[in-house]
Amino acid sequence: ESDGGLYICMNTFLGFGKQYVEKHYQKTGQRVYLHLKRTRKLKEEDTSSSAGDPPRKKPTRLAIGVEGGFDITEEKFEYDEDVKIVIFPEHLDIPHDRLEGLPDVVRDRVCVRGAVLLGKRGGRLLILWAQDTQRESWDPAIFTLICFSLFLVPSGWKCSKCDMKENLWLNMTDGAILCGRRYFDGSGGNNHAVEHYRETGYPLAVKLGTITPDGADVYSYDEDDMVLDPNLAEHLAHFGIDMLKMQKTDKTMTELEIDMNQRIGEWELIQESGVQLKPLYGPGYTGIRNLGNSCYLNSVMQVLFSIPDFQRKYVDKLEKIFQSAPSDPTQDFSTQVAKLGHGLLSGEYSKPASADGDQLPDQKGVQNGIVPRMFKSLIGKGHPEFSTNRQQDAQEFFLHFINMVERNCRSSENPNEVFRFLVEEKLKCLATEKVKYTQRVDYIMQLPVPMDAALNKDELLEYEEKKRQAEEEKQPLPELVRAKVPFSSCLEAYGAPEQVDDFWSTALQAKSVALKTTRFASFPDYLVIQIKKFTFGLDWVPKKLDVSIEMPEELDISALQGTGLQDGEEEMPDIAPPLVTPDEPKGSLGFYGNEDDDSFCSPHFSSPTSPMLDESVIIQLVEMGFPMDACRKAVYYTGNSGVEAAMNWVMSHMDDPDFANPLVLPGSSGPGSTIACPDPPSEDSVATIVSMGFSRDQAMKALRATNNSLERAVDWIFSHIDDLDAEAAMDTSEGRSAAESISESVPVGPKVRDGPGKYQLFAFISHMGTSTMCGHYVCHIKKDGRWVIYNDQKVCASEKPPKDLGYIYFYQRIPS
Repeated sequence: ESDGGLYICMNTFLGFGKQYVEKHYQKTGQRVYLHLKRTRKLKEEDTSSSAGDPPRKKPTRLAIGVEGGFDITEEKFEYDEDVKIVIFPEHLDIPHDRLEGLPDVVRDRVCVRGAVLLGKRGGRLLILWAQDTQRESWDPAIFTLICFSLFLVPSGWKCSKCDMKENLWLNMTDGAILCGRRYFDGSGGNNHAVEHYRETGYPLAVKLGTITPDGADVYSYDEDDMVLDPNLAEHLAHFGIDMLKMQKTDKTMTELEIDMNQRIGEWELIQESGVQLKPLYGPGYTGIRNLGNSCYLNSVMQVLFSIPDFQRKYVDKLEKIFQSAPSDPTQDFSTQVAKLGHGLLSGEYSKPASADGDQLPDQKGVQNGIVPRMFKSLIGKGHPEFSTNRQQDAQEFFLHFINMVERNCRSSENPNEVFRFLVEEKLKCLATEKVKYTQRVDYIMQLPVPMDAALNKDELLEYEEKKRQAEEEKQPLPELVRAKVPFSSCLEAYGAPEQVDDFWSTALQAKSVALKTTRFASFPDYLVIQIKKFTFGLDWVPKKLDVSIEMPEELDISALQGTGLQDGEEEMPDIAPPLVTPDEPKGSLGFYGNEDDDSFCSPHFSSPTSPMLDESVIIQLVEMGFPMDACRKAVYYTGNSGVEAAMNWVMSHMDDPDFANPLVLPGSSGPGSTIACPDPPSEDSVATIVSMGFSRDQAMKALRATNNSLERAVDWIFSHIDDLDAEAAMDTSEGRSAAESISESVPVGPKVRDGPGKYQLFAFISHMGTSTMCGHYVCHIKKDGRWVIYNDQKVCASEKPPKDLGYIYFYQRIPS
């Protein structure tokens, strides 16, 4: 009854007033709307009174104490109703009596002459059409529910329960559009179509993207199989779909089955699906319930609690940890880790799955297991990825958990020492032959995969050609051929010198080209090796290398031991590079900040003390879709070393909480020292760091260096602990050095363990799927002289561990 009437989108069921419908079209691209407009007027018989009738009374403002509420003769109205179709953006109006060209089903529904009701169902606006338009009382019980999905535009489809726009199915009973099943590797859909069948019992669905003049994929959920619909064209016409005008936009079920068979090989090999495995029960053989894509967490924690240092830290001291737990143990890291470890090692939960409760279907080898909901909630709290229910990278979670242990073991035994090692990096300036040695702490060895070293290159080329032909001819794909790369080639690639372009040579005081060589300055007790299977294509789309690497049972990396400065080598002078290098233009890309006013922030103002960054590199990174501030930081922290180095920095820091925050120069607070104007560190963050044994000045410095990010500040402190010790040694204002105060909270013993570089394989984690963001993880661990597979709640003796298809390998030092 409003002036502009009501516009109802014929694809989304939403209703809009005149002032909003244009915005809805611009936002969604939906072009077809039903326009309903009702105009109220007095009935003709009431507009004039006969000579003997008394004049009409106007209603009083307060009709109190009068029967019927008002002491008047009720006025009677009638309505002029206008029903038409409006097409955007042309604003083409098609009255209900001129609907030629539209599907019959739409023309029939619109020409019901105003017998339209609006109702709500499932939170969506629907249309009710009268079967009997002559009835004066419109009881919803006598209406047939006809959703406007009956008139489907041939594009722009989306699942009605999520944002998926592929693998969509149209229910042929009620017209609901929903996504398909989720496949084993995490791809496909979100199971909304099959859930709709379970809720409604409507069995038939057609895959929208497969509709062509020749037919379409029709599935029966009752029969759980594909079926043939001899009247498909007629049934689709009921929903306004003309088969003759449709084109294929999605893979058919047959094509998907062929693709699936290509991936099932990896799936079956890693899970050992084709072998009857013997279930194992008891202490150390406890499964972990999958909480929805939490297999990455399950696999990592199974391996960690198979290491004695983690057992001693959290399980052997269980009672002490519980006694000292805070009032809210759900937020205590040590309590939750100890509880998880106890559950895995006690054997109390290592029992066959029962039929009741929230259990998996009855399968041989499936256990009740443990349900680490509190642990997962705590370990992921505040993290943009691990706090979600999405699949994650097991390697990233391993490092995340290591960081959590570091923060919580400041004043006590630290089990991370079994993984910690020193990396020696040697940079050699090719122009002067002078060298520079640096060391850093690491926990994982990332091993590159040189695909050009594959042993079966000819087979791979032949397979790719057959695959291309099969795709063109729409034939079944050939049997998969996997690249076979020798482990020795991966090790050689790791130790090979890497060229660094645009290297700032302090010997030349100019840019040069250098060679970087990476070696081990110490060998850890447990060597963690990540196979770098996940990389980027030429279009920067992530992809997984399908490769087989025969990992050795015993490994000797003694040849990769660092040597330090050698006789005859001359070190480059230890001079910091200038903030503005001589061959770079000034003023082209200034930092935010005014040398005369610290509070002034402008992206166009550059002070003489602000470092200049390579604008061309920043632009290249921005064009790839990364935030501008992140790109600036990447170029800054790689010392203007080129786009490749900056890109590597971006990829390794994408998960940082302050990734897209403006750059603040470490340790600086003076004029021109910032790209942004940061707020002072919060007192809560300062207090948290001070409670870990550091001074207030050190806490403030760490927070300023990390743009007030508490998580990054803690990491920064641990990576700069030697510098902090040196600075603290100069502070004797309280009668003793702060270095002595810090040393009291530093764990007793060496920070980095060292020993021979000979190892034996102890465990490995494998990934199935095309991306770290989907698929499934399992782990194999060698216990009591045999290999054991841990697949969430299923724990069995392994018959043929797929050691060539692993993603993360754990090697244990061989006692000398």
